[in-house]
Parts: sequence; C-alpha cells; structure tokens
Amino acid sequence: MSVTTSGLQLKSGQRVVRRTVELLSSMRFAIALLVILAIASIIGTVLTQDDPYPNYVNQFGPFWADIFRSLSLYNVYSAWWFMLILSFLVVSVSLCVIRNAPKMLADMKSWKDKVREGSLRAFHHKGEFAVSGTRADATALLARLSGKLGYRFVTRESEGATLIAAKRGALTKIGYIFAHVAFVVICIGGLLDSNLPIKLQMLLFDKTPVRGNTVINDIAAEHRLSQTNPTFRGYAWVPEGQYVSTAILNQQDGSLIQDLPFSIELKKFIVDYYSTGMPKLFASDIVVIDHKTGERIPARVEVNKPFTYDGVSIYQSSFQDGGSQMQMTAYPMVGGTTKTMPFSGTIGNSAPLSPTMPGVNGQTVEFADFRAINVENISDGSGMNDVRGVSAHRTLKEAFDERLGSGAKTSKPLDLHNVGPSVQYKVRGKDGQAREYNNYMLPVDVAGERMFLAGMRVNPDDPFRYLRIPADSGGTVNEWMNLRAAFEDPALRAEAARRFAARSVPEANRDLQEHLQESAVRVLTLFAGADSSMGQTSTGQDMGGFQAVAGFIDRSVPKPEQEKAAGLLLRMLEGATWDLWQLSRAQAGEAPETPTADNSRFLQSAINAISDSFLYGSPVYLQLDSFKQVQASVFQLTRAPGKKVVYLGSLLLVLGIFSMFYVRERRLWFWLRDTDRGVNIVMAMSSARKTLDFEKEFVQTRDAVGAALGAKPTDASGPAGASTAPQPSGSPDSTR
Repeated sequence: MSVTTSGLQLKSGQRVVRRTVELLSSMRFAIALLVILAIASIIGTVLTQDDPYPNYVNQFGPFWADIFRSLSLYNVYSAWWFMLILSFLVVSVSLCVIRNAPKMLADMKSWKDKVREGSLRAFHHKGEFAVSGTRADATALLARLSGKLGYRFVTRESEGATLIAAKRGALTKIGYIFAHVAFVVICIGGLLDSNLPIKLQMLLFDKTPVRGNTVINDIAAEHRLSQTNPTFRGYAWVPEGQYVSTAILNQQDGSLIQDLPFSIELKKFIVDYYSTGMPKLFASDIVVIDHKTGERIPARVEVNKPFTYDGVSIYQSSFQDGGSQMQMTAYPMVGGTTKTMPFSGTIGNSAPLSPTMPGVNGQTVEFADFRAINVENISDGSGMNDVRGVSAHRTLKEAFDERLGSGAKTSKPLDLHNVGPSVQYKVRGKDGQAREYNNYMLPVDVAGERMFLAGMRVNPDDPFRYLRIPADSGGTVNEWMNLRAAFEDPALRAEAARRFAARSVPEANRDLQEHLQESAVRVLTLFAGADSSMGQTSTGQDMGGFQAVAGFIDRSVPKPEQEKAAGLLLRMLEGATWDLWQLSRAQAGEAPETPTADNSRFLQSAINAISDSFLYGSPVYLQLDSFKQVQASVFQLTRAPGKKVVYLGSLLLVLGIFSMFYVRERRLWFWLRDTDRGVNIVMAMSSARKTLDFEKEFVQTRDAVGAALGAKPTDASGPAGASTAPQPSGSPDSTR
C-alpha cells in the first residue's frame, strides 16, 4: 500500500468544498501547521510569558512592545491564532487518519494470496527448491516451519498448485494509525486545558475581566467563573492564618475570579535554605475546607508534590510576605537636625512621612517586601556596586578561569552567611515618581568594617547600589548621622576649620593660619553641598561631596596642577572633618576621640558615606528596629481535564513510534507445483523496509527452508549473489 501526500478526494460536492477538504487532509498542510506551531513554541519558550506589560516595555521599548502585544506573543499558548492553528491541525490529522486508516487496516488484514508463480519469480528475494515426495507432505512441512518462524499463514489451492501465504509484523500499520491519532488526542487535550473554554464563556456568557484593585467579595458576577468551570489555571495568595476560596486568572486586559468548591487555609509556611542562600524546601501546611460538607482535610503542599481535591490540583508556586509589621526609626538625611522619629508600617501598605521632618514634601513610603534571612557574600567591599559605581576588578586570568575547566565549579565565593533581615520599600513623591530602597537591619562586615547597607535604585530592572554607613562603637548609625548634621551647620564648619588651622600651623605664622582656615571653610562648604554655584544632583539637591570638590578643582585650578590640588584639598577635608567630628560628639555629650587607626578608618568611611548620601535621593533613612513576620504562600490551582487525555495521547504516541520503528512487516510465500521428479517449490520474501537486518533474515529463512526440505536452492537470488541456475524463459507474470 502506498501513502501519498495528497488529501482526501471527494467525488461529489462543490469544487470549493472538494479543494478545501483536499487541502486540509493533505500531509503537506499538516506539516506546515506543525512547523508554525514549532516556531510559535520556540517564541513562547524564549520570551517570558504573562509578565506585566511594563516589563516588556523596559525590555523592548514602547514600539516593539506594542507590536509584540498585538501579536499576542506575551501569551502565545493562549493566543487565538495558536488555538486556531491547533484546531486546524486536529482537523487535518483527523482527515489524514480517515483517508489512510481504512487502507492500512485492509492491507493489514490482507494475505496477498492472489499472486502467481511468475510474480514470485520476479521478486528480488527468492529461492527455488526441487524435492521428492508428494505436494501434501511438502505443504505440511512448510506450514509447520512457517509457524515455527513466527508467521501466520493460509493455504490456497489454485490451478493445480498450492500457495502458502504467510505474514509477520502486520501490526506495524497500527503504529502509523496510533501515531497520527496520538497527535489528534494530544491536541484535543491541549485545547481542553487551554484558554479556549474560558474564551468561549467570555464570548457566550458575557464574562469580562475586572480591572484595578477591588475587594474580591465585592466583584460582580460578570467577572466571576462558576465552580463548575471545566478547566482553569489560576493563582491564590494566602497569608498565614487566613484562607481563600477563589483563584485569580490573569488575562491580557485584567483578571477573572474563579470560585472554588472549597477554601484553603494556610496554617504554616515552611522554608529551608542551602548554605548558598538558595531555597531548599518550600512547603505549606494547609487545611482544605469543603463548602458542601464542611469537612476539613489537612494536607502538606510542596514543590512538585501537589495536593488534589475535587478535581483541583494545588501546587506550591512561590512564597511572599503576608503583611509583616515593621517598627522603624526615621533619620533625617537633609538639614542640620539630628531629631529622629518613630515610623511603622505593614508590608503591602503605605504610610506618609511626617511633614515635620526636614526635606519631606508629601512623600509616601510604600512597603514592598521583607526578608528575615539574607544569605549573601559581601565580605569584599569592592565586590559590590555602591552609589559611587565602585565594582570589583578581575584579571584576565580570573575571567577565563570562571568560564573554563570543570562544569561543577563556580566563580562565586563559598563564604556565604546570613546577614540578617532587610526591608524593601519605595519613597514616592507627589509627582508619582518613586525610588526603591533596600535597607538591612544589622551592620554587615565589609572588608573588616561594620557597615549598615542602604540600597537604592531608580528603575525596577536596575541592581541596587548601596550606601555604606559605618557603624559606631555602639553598633548604631547615630555617630554618622550626627556628623552628617554637623556638615549642615555653618557655625560648626567654621569652628572646625579654625581648629584645624590652629592644629596645623603655629600661632606665630598668623597669615598662613588664616589662609588655611579660609581654605578649610571653603572645602567643607563645598563638601556639605552649601555652595549653590556648583549645580544640583539628579535628586534635586545642591551638588555636594566629592563631586562638588572635583567640580571646583576642574573650574578653578589649571589642568597641570589639578592632581596636586586634589591631594591637598582631600588632606584638608580629612583634617577638618576630624575636628568637625569632635564638635558633633561634644554636642551629643560624648567625650572626644583620640587619633587611632580604627578612628581614622571610621572617619574615612564616614566621609565616603556622606559624599554618597547626596545621591541617595530620600529625605529620610529608615532603620529597621523590630518586626513581626507574617509569611504567605502563592498557590497555583489548576483543573485540567485534558491532562488524562494528553497522557492517553502520549501512550498512543509511544506505542505508535515503537510499532513503526521496531516492528517490521514481512511477507513470505511458497508456491508448490508437482513435477515429474517430485515437487518444485518457489519461495519469495518481501518487507516494507529493505534493511541489512532483513537481508540477513532472508538468508536465514532460506537456509532454514532448505534444511527442512533437505535440499539446496536450485535458483536463488538476493544477498547470496547471482542466480545458481539459469532463469526459465517467459514473462515474470506468466503462470507456470
């Protein structure tokens, strides 16, 4: 039986209908659809699906983001064109099966017992034997041999001769049918579990997505799907000690609410970590409450270990903060005051900053996330980006070693440890613009020095850049905050400059002392951002810190002398800042410090942090004092009736491929005709696929027939070589 690539040919009906059916049922059309689906699947794999639209705008830009959205590339597998192609593929492959399956089944049942002696002599794989005895004895002997070799056979009497037609491996045709039916079954299962049933409900029952944030209980019926919805895939966010009875189904232009036949109560969320800080275990102890019976079923849900109830599978998707409560202290970052204020908030909520704090102009703090455990490596101070853009330097050898050698090694250091809790929040102004911050609760050891890390970023896709505030002897930021406020006080700057000049130049050289004092006042004023002529930073503050000093040198000092002037001004800044530090300590009622290596290092770190603070962009620094952690689980809830259909299709596909590749159809014929000397036997063998294994099998079968008959082939062809006897005259199809 030959299989063609053409489609089903209708003998009646309109011409357009006949051509349409022929196209849909043709093999070339099905292959074209498979290629398109493969390309679409590649796009859906490479391009992250179902992300918020702003993420795509940031990644591709507004122009291409709009084009990709119009093509539904952000949700390929639920796009209308993807499901349409899938439907056409179901129709096309079904028509292919309808067209070819009857022929294959008929060919599988056929014994092909209409052949004649001349036809068998025309086969490439054949043999001829001459034996003594009767035709009945030879027929019985060959029939037993055929059964022993695994063949099923029939015997026919025709024109004074006997034909034995045998076949083996006819089930390979079933493999073709199973493989094609498997495609249909898998596609149907995919359509059942796709967005198609939901799209149909939206079309037929006027279901529309809800936009914006709304209390779930207040959402109207046109935005909700019933408990009998045959298929869905949604998410549920459940804080500890609370429960939900709905799932959120994200749509391109909003969300649908799926009512569940039960409620999920989260008793406790469990998370465990590896030493590298990667989560090792996500687990949720839940209680499922049946709405009909009120029965409470306890269960544990882990990653890759879902719990299924009433046809709905509950998967552990991720975890988030469930509304932890923060107790914080707000330190002013602008102005000359050191007055702090208590500040509190809950993750997921927002709170306004007090207008009594300097620099606050209607800003609001939006609490985004809290992490009680942060396992990180920040022992190398130059290995992290900070607000100055300082990054680690690596040699060329280190860069190559990271990418070459064992695949099991890692370039990341192994001295990771827990650095304590952190809180993430946004400070949003009246204009709607916001900066995001990530502050650690405890000081972190950075290059042997204890520092408080305050991360900042402008865009959500940017990495955090960290302001490093040195911790004082009491493990707080108070010392640094007092010094920062002292820089804002002109009187303290002038007194610090006077003390510095008096320490540096003897009283006898009064003119030089006054000149040094003026220079010290100048550099302290520049560093404090009190010189408005230096411009402003990106945060709207007057330029200060090292940027202001560098700008002054660039404008006022000739280029050949700039390096020398920079070194002189920095030494002057460090010396005057020492005296300013002692003045700030005196205001706070603390004793003056003595020059030591530790104090010098603290002072240098404090100067760096004050310079970086001009880029921090927030009027306050929020220091986390205490917290009450509440965790939440994110569950994926699915009802997938097509899953079992896909499993069935996968089983059929495995059986079909196995049958096609490992089951070989073979046909064997014996033509027995009486002669004057006994019986002449013509043997022929064929297979749908000519392989080396078949060549060997033919030789073995021919030798087995010769051994059973006690005769050698008098006329043989095939892999053994040329014929051993001259061919008889006449046409191959003639009847002997």
